[in-house]
Amino acid sequence: MFPTIVLTALLVWGLSLLPDPRRTGDGLVIRVIGEQWWWRVEYWPEGASEPVVSANEIRLPVGQRTEFRLTSDRVIHSFWIPGLGGKMDMFPGRETMISLHPETAGSHRGQCAEFCGASHAWMAFAAITMEPGDFDAWLEAEAGDAQRPADDRATRGSQVFMEQGCGACHAIRGTEAVGQVGPDLTHVGSRATLGAGRMGLTLDNITRWIAHTEDLKPEVRMPAYDLPEDDLADLAQYLEGLK
Repeated sequence: MFPTIVLTALLVWGLSLLPDPRRTGDGLVIRVIGEQWWWRVEYWPEGASEPVVSANEIRLPVGQRTEFRLTSDRVIHSFWIPGLGGKMDMFPGRETMISLHPETAGSHRGQCAEFCGASHAWMAFAAITMEPGDFDAWLEAEAGDAQRPADDRATRGSQVFMEQGCGACHAIRGTEAVGQVGPDLTHVGSRATLGAGRMGLTLDNITRWIAHTEDLKPEVRMPAYDLPEDDLADLAQYLEGLK
């Protein structure tokens, strides 16, 4: 009898939690698009006419329910932040929804939970929960243009970026780079990881990523670049400075 009572109580409690992920949010909507193999992220504050665009990292305020609108570019993905809630599949041509209500500030690992191709294992992201005031300040900064190059090397790196055609695929707000094929790089230097969780974001790793992209992430759409050593170092310096 006792096991039956315990299991019944757990079942009732578990069923009571099921509606929570389907509740509407408190205002902020984050639209996430699963690409091959990275995450396009758009923040839509309540009343906004255009989004704040980012990539491969998600930040959200604690004490508030944030609504996620999810879709996919070509194949099925599954959006999952194990430390914050359940997962939700992402389908091409269809939008699904899940909402999350973090209670404490901290950092969590998010990942794709549906096998999506050769680099499925390297499709992750950092999910950072922040106090509301800190989040508002971060979002305001994230909406701004990229920082100007800090020194001569970074200035030369910005020139290499444009000369090599990187701006045809990547956007950097405040510059002539307006590409939409790859991740937005406006504030890439402030992110925790590089290549959608492939490695930590350091100057050495940026250099490795540019020169060996296809080795680090099979079937990625970005080609590896065979650049002179000085150009590669300056380009990495520029990107690392985009805070």
